[in-house]
Amino acid sequence: MGAKISGNDDEPIAEINIVPFVDIILVVLIIFMVSTPFIVRSGIKINLPKAASSDETVPSQFQLSILPSGEALVNGKSVSLEELAQFAKDHVQKNPEIQAIIAADKTVSHGRVIELIDTIKSAGISKFAITTDNK
Repeated sequence: MGAKISGNDDEPIAEINIVPFVDIILVVLIIFMVSTPFIVRSGIKINLPKAASSDETVPSQFQLSILPSGEALVNGKSVSLEELAQFAKDHVQKNPEIQAIIAADKTVSHGRVIELIDTIKSAGISKFAITTDNK
């Protein structure tokens, strides 16, 4: 483990002690494991509806969140219907196969959700997924 101690001090140390290096790497690994869930979680508070048949979706560059007040957020930024349509058109030009991920609070009216879905579909996004919590 450590350097060999002998009576002759002129002899070079042929072994490197890597225990401190491993200790540091393990501490860094633990810090990343503990802090990652806080970084990944969205800062938008939405009470999602529950569904037993929900599936995993692929992360998307177009995330539409609908707050309980009916306010629409695209990637965390508040937008109007016109801005939503323009934002969707810009993303379709960059990637025609883009999928929108829609997270609507369960208290939002069905009409508001359909209005926003219609806006992004009219702008050219044909694939979308609705986010739910597992039962």
